[in-house]
Amino acid sequence: MSFEINRRLAAKRSPLDTAAEIDSVTADIIRGAFETICFESAVHLGRAASSAIINQSNERNASIIDAHGRLAGVSVGIPQLLFISPLAVRWGLEHVEEDDWGPGDVFMGNDPDHGGGHLPDYNVYTPVFDEQGELVVIQALQAHQGDTGGKDPGGFSVDAVDTFAEGMAFPCVKLVHRGRQRRDILEVLIRNNRLPSFSGDIQAMISGSQLGARLLGELLEKWGADVVRAAVNFNIDQTERRFREEVARWPDGSYEADVYIDHDTVGNEDVHVHVACIVDGDQLTVDMSGSDARPELMNVWNTFSNSRGYAMAQLASMVDPSIVKNEGLFNAVEMVIPEGSILQPPPRKPAALGAFHPAVEVGEAICIALSQILPERSSPQVYKLGMPNSVIGFDEQGQMWLDQGVDVRASDASATQGVDGWGSMCSGLGNLILAQAEDAESRFPVINLSREMTTDTGGAGRWRGQPGTLNVKKILEPTMAVAWMVSMKHPLRGLRGGDDAAPYSNHFEVGSEREYKIENSVQADLPADAVIAYQYGGGAGFESALLRDPEQVCEDVLDEYVSIEAARDRYGVVLTGSVEECDVEVDPAGTLALREKLAAERGISLVALAEGGAR
Repeated sequence: MSFEINRRLAAKRSPLDTAAEIDSVTADIIRGAFETICFESAVHLGRAASSAIINQSNERNASIIDAHGRLAGVSVGIPQLLFISPLAVRWGLEHVEEDDWGPGDVFMGNDPDHGGGHLPDYNVYTPVFDEQGELVVIQALQAHQGDTGGKDPGGFSVDAVDTFAEGMAFPCVKLVHRGRQRRDILEVLIRNNRLPSFSGDIQAMISGSQLGARLLGELLEKWGADVVRAAVNFNIDQTERRFREEVARWPDGSYEADVYIDHDTVGNEDVHVHVACIVDGDQLTVDMSGSDARPELMNVWNTFSNSRGYAMAQLASMVDPSIVKNEGLFNAVEMVIPEGSILQPPPRKPAALGAFHPAVEVGEAICIALSQILPERSSPQVYKLGMPNSVIGFDEQGQMWLDQGVDVRASDASATQGVDGWGSMCSGLGNLILAQAEDAESRFPVINLSREMTTDTGGAGRWRGQPGTLNVKKILEPTMAVAWMVSMKHPLRGLRGGDDAAPYSNHFEVGSEREYKIENSVQADLPADAVIAYQYGGGAGFESALLRDPEQVCEDVLDEYVSIEAARDRYGVVLTGSVEECDVEVDPAGTLALREKLAAERGISLVALAEGGAR
């Protein structure tokens, strides 16, 4: 049934029925109101939630869905979760009569086989009706929960064989009926979650969606339901038109890319994602046929909703940012996501880890493919860590605590045309707030020993990637740690001749005779005072490193982003002096000779490189 459900949920929806005429100014005012309401709803959730995952890390998004299931408005928490909510709400919309939808109701869904992302992403939504009792819009809130009631604490099981092992799946359940909370259902949810903070989190999601619904109700009163419907139709049509206008300016052709995940959680190697971006006039088709479909693969299954949403997150970043994010984007793009592949798995496949990989590889492949024709807009909206080191324990009262490992770090911040990689994270995690050492240490029995950028971990290029960091942490009490390591063999890819980022690595019980490197997935019991060290890969480079200004390379060496050895070997820049004495200078003649030598060895022409870079 799963493939049939996905086809039905993803099918194009018709405009809302309305007799109202609307002008562009009024439509834009209502569009702005939608975005503000989403922002208010999401901020309410962030401030009211109990867990650090939501109120500190910001792992939540708000969206408004219209009565036909079309995305009508958004507010960005994490960009990569921007487009995941609509399909779960569409499943609920298929059961409006059976489930007795009415004013004051609140629903929740998280089932990967019924339009959801992975299980930890709970989607709470509240319908809004007009004075005649007709459904107009739905306020939805999506947030990552720290536990899902599965066989392993924390919701991520590296050896799960199906969805049921990962936790409780809810296609659609009513949490509030006509304004009154359903105690029985909420007790089931709370009873099947190990985190004591969950009761506060689910209440924050309910109240946040109710706030959005109340504000939407006021908007309907002010403008009238028919005008709001007309504004939704207008804005969706305008987004589709503007996206198609951008695509029409691209050269026709098929632009393809292949990316790989090192292995699944049991060691099956080189898990493959293939994308072909086909431009034909104003029509863009993103065809993922050829992506891995080996039935023996474990825990690299991404939900259909996630694959669809991650693809659009990358595409939306490659067009004019003023184009409004709504259903018009999906109307303008044809997506082919092969049934039975890791990007649209068979029913009941475990999908929690798939939201890391292969989800991000979808965006990476699209970026690599379209960088052939859109270099000025090519920035991979991806992170390449398998998963952070999740450290889980129980206090004296037997209550679980979870340090999710989303610590301050630098990783995956790739270069783009004209700009070196910068900041601490890739742009696709833009609003994610990483845990400060003081915050984590006040909540959990951990000490953060160091978080230092590491030299030569950013990919070399005409514009270089930001270096990654080595995060070293001591566990003060016996705990369980869970991790899945990838991007050691296949790190973040460089663009247009830029070097790949440095690989990731991870060690447990560092400095003891039991120290070991994490080669794949692990669920380990760590003793008190165990030290773990996670090396995050940096960002990738853009265009050939032989085109980088030698003086910029000299500055990178003085800043300790790049070593003198890498300056010579990767950039072809000969330097004199030493970093210790701060007297590093470029040897122009030596640099020219070395670059000509390296270009010949690499089978490229410096002249051709320079001309290509200038274009």
